[in-house]
Amino acid sequence: MKTTLTAALVVATLTACGSTSQTGATGPAEGAKVAFLMPDLASTRYEQADAPMFKAKMKQLCPSCEVIYQNADSDAAKQQQQANSAIAQGVKAIVLDPVDSAAAATIVKSAQSQQVAVIAYDRPIPATPADYYISFDNEKIGSMIGQSLVDHLKKEKAKGGILQVNGSPTDAAAGLIKKGIHSAVDPSGFKLLAEYDTPDWQPEKAQQWVAGQISQFRDEIAGVVAANDGTGGGAIAAFKAAGVKVPPVTGNDAEPAAAQRVIAGDQYNTISKPIKIVAEAAATVAWEFAQGKKPAGKTALYNTPSELFVPTVVTRENIKEVLFDSGLMKAADICTGEYAADCTELGIT
Repeated sequence: MKTTLTAALVVATLTACGSTSQTGATGPAEGAKVAFLMPDLASTRYEQADAPMFKAKMKQLCPSCEVIYQNADSDAAKQQQQANSAIAQGVKAIVLDPVDSAAAATIVKSAQSQQVAVIAYDRPIPATPADYYISFDNEKIGSMIGQSLVDHLKKEKAKGGILQVNGSPTDAAAGLIKKGIHSAVDPSGFKLLAEYDTPDWQPEKAQQWVAGQISQFRDEIAGVVAANDGTGGGAIAAFKAAGVKVPPVTGNDAEPAAAQRVIAGDQYNTISKPIKIVAEAAATVAWEFAQGKKPAGKTALYNTPSELFVPTVVTRENIKEVLFDSGLMKAADICTGEYAADCTELGIT
């Protein structure tokens, strides 16, 4: 877990950077309110990991501070209402993972006009610069999962082409992942049979699209590059429903269900991007803004000071080390029922 340890050390440096902010809070920060606005329920990570980890770090930094958590359930208008409500309640900073990256520009402008800092989280907001952006490097994620698949197909001397299942067309992070995937797939020598932008990242929609491609291409499909674990799981379900052997399928997020699929051999890879890293970094930066400071980014993206962490590709070969030996997952939670034998085979106990 060298990459993760390095990223964690970088997080620790965030509090060292600070100066007077133009859009952040001024005055006493104790008892400050901070909003944590997430985009959807299609990805289980927001309810299970991001929100509780952000809240825990904020409580550590400021025991008297209040976190206002809301999930927009893939509704951009609802997220706008949640942001307006948070501003009306007097938040000092908004951590925003936008449903629609373009529409979120309105939230940024509204918040900044009220001297409320906006920290873009996971998904960037290209049209209007937020005060800060924290994420894993999404373009790098795309290139990593794509290259991992391409290398595997070449090693196996696979024949045929690749299906590409992208994320939501309204998500700028999905666009970066898509760009990264193309950087690996386009020069690979494998034909891109077809690609699809999955509305709202919905696994069911990915499954429906892949089912149609199976009817058209069937044995020509050598592999599937899916932009996250949800769409990857949808793709795998489509092959199983069609009674066709599942080809190598990628993923991203290292969700528990995806870890089980990797262990069982149904999913070829996923991406470990420990949510604790970005959630705690976001809390640290939000606390800095609440104190009237402005953290300096390590880089910039879309004219926004940014912190971009590098993730780790997980396959069956390294899943024990990356997810279990590191303590990110527990065998008791994952190695249940039908997965117990495969876990034992891999030494995951």
